[in-house]
Amino acid sequence: MSLKKRSFSLSGHRTSVALEAEFWAVIDRCAARDNISLAALVAQIDATRGEQPLASALRLYALAARQ
Repeated sequence: MSLKKRSFSLSGHRTSVALEAEFWAVIDRCAARDNISLAALVAQIDATRGEQPLASALRLYALAARQ
């Protein structure tokens, strides 16, 4: 599996996150379902992740969303 990188501005800082395309697909669907932008959803996840790396938090979010 290859990683797909996306860039965001979070808390005033630019950051890039590389995830497998399958994870991005789930996260994209969740953003569309909630009628918010991908950046807004990533910002929500970022705000609640604590010390966990953002990529890990996004993967866990996607896995939970598929349940």
